[in-house]
Amino acid sequence: MTTSTTSSEADPRSLSLSKSGRRLFSRSLGSSKGDDMAERSIISGSERRRPGTRFGMSLTHVFLFVSLTIAGLGPILWLAKSAVTPTQDTLQQPFALWPNGIDWANLSTAWNDIHIDQYFWNTIVIAAGAWFSQLFIATTAGYALSVLRPKYAPVLNALVLATLFIPGIVLLVPLYLTVVSPPFLGRDASLLNNYLAVWLPMAANAFNILLVKRFFDNLPREVFEAAKTDGAGPFRLFWSIVLPMSKPILGVVSVFAIIAAWKDYLWPKLVLPDPAVQPLSVRLPDVQSQTELDVFLAALAIATLIPIAMFLLFQSVFLRSAGLGGAVKG
Repeated sequence: MTTSTTSSEADPRSLSLSKSGRRLFSRSLGSSKGDDMAERSIISGSERRRPGTRFGMSLTHVFLFVSLTIAGLGPILWLAKSAVTPTQDTLQQPFALWPNGIDWANLSTAWNDIHIDQYFWNTIVIAAGAWFSQLFIATTAGYALSVLRPKYAPVLNALVLATLFIPGIVLLVPLYLTVVSPPFLGRDASLLNNYLAVWLPMAANAFNILLVKRFFDNLPREVFEAAKTDGAGPFRLFWSIVLPMSKPILGVVSVFAIIAAWKDYLWPKLVLPDPAVQPLSVRLPDVQSQTELDVFLAALAIATLIPIAMFLLFQSVFLRSAGLGGAVKG
């Protein structure tokens, strides 16, 4: 007696095989689409294989590479060369490579006679204090606005955002008067020639606060709820959960803070009138008229070492943190 097999009574192995076949087909189709998307460009593959097209593209790449190298590294390399070149050679043949030899004494003279070491230390102290103050205010304020979220958080967020539309030059006189006669410290108190006068105004950086808040908004809330369930308070949540998950944004804020403090000129010039506490950005223009050109260029070359070293150390952190809006998987 023969029995008829319906489609619903089909062998499960053949059904699973057909499903796996469909999956393989969809994967191959997706990979082919991905390959097509990867190969799409302004110049098609057939045109790329032409000798004339390959030559033109190679010439364009070489031209762009040389142009960007000259524009980006040219001034730095020229400064490094001029730092160990006598003044007359720099004036007469500015692009010649040491026509009358190398003068290494320029570096030691700039370090000792201009007291680059003292101003270098002042710059490091100012940059370190600005880094800590900005990082502290940005992380705590961003944590309060994004994670704690009090009822008045939208009002605070709007006020912080509104400060970005106020030009910095408008706040210069009020800030200076506040530093000359700070409130709650008495009539004779003053923050002039005190590094707090530089650190405190830099700490209130609305851009960093909003940047950190935006990053905290994308952290997984499930982790916060689990930590609260385990008994973690606001401080423990901030120190043990939020900060370890926020290393990319902390690196970005650190780079912004240190570079801004390192190159700032106007505000340290106003609040630090004593040359003994001034940074390199203030002292180098002041000593230019009293210093030989070769020694002054050597001082400038020394002053650029820290920014270059910082870029080499933190470029990976900075580039990884370019997409600050991405969600964090935890």
